[in-house]
Amino acid sequence: MGKTTTSINLSAALAQKQKKVLVIDTDPQGNTTSGFGIEKNSQENTVYELILEECSIQDCIVKNAVPGVSVIPANVNLAAAEIELIGIDRKEFILKNAVDYVVDQYDYIIIDCPPSLNMLTINAMTTADSVLVPIQCEYYALEGLSQLIHTINLVKERLNPALGMEGVVFTMYDARTNLSNQVVENVKHNLKQYIFETMIPRNIRLAEAPSYGMPICLYDPKSAGAEAYGKLAEELIRKK
Repeated sequence: MGKTTTSINLSAALAQKQKKVLVIDTDPQGNTTSGFGIEKNSQENTVYELILEECSIQDCIVKNAVPGVSVIPANVNLAAAEIELIGIDRKEFILKNAVDYVVDQYDYIIIDCPPSLNMLTINAMTTADSVLVPIQCEYYALEGLSQLIHTINLVKERLNPALGMEGVVFTMYDARTNLSNQVVENVKHNLKQYIFETMIPRNIRLAEAPSYGMPICLYDPKSAGAEAYGKLAEELIRKK
């Protein structure tokens, strides 16, 4: 539970604060897509067709998947994109060029990235103006972080000077465990990045919500998870 949970629930929480949001799923697992109740395998146009320039961005937007949130879906076809893009000129900018057509129509565009650093992640980073990093409060949480920050700096240097770090948000936080508190302290000590005050707790309802194809604010609006993402959305809006 981390980046996908945050993509789904932060975007829905922003929409509840009257923001217009577009979510782009660039993970071939398509978990963000199904988390909004979209049947990922029956979509004619997805981010895969968009990247291969087989459809326009308007063609693949699922409008108001939940109120205020539109989604560009993904499914397992996207796993082949890396190979299909070999030899294509300026392939790092394909997503950005497409998103430029609609960027003015939304208050926030949230891109859920694949877990590995590949051409899809690079496309997301050339499109974005900032990176929000969810960190799970677990033992190995910090291992991939220095690599990620190195990649962000590289993309900033070579491809997208506008890219910044939005900050770090802790997920699966459990105040009762030493481990959660150690991870938080460790990150605060080692990272010179903005750390969001809002922490997303370990929450059963939050884990259940995707299997019902709903963000937590619709599945269980009174849960601790819904409350936390509501606060995170407020903090993000204030920060802008």
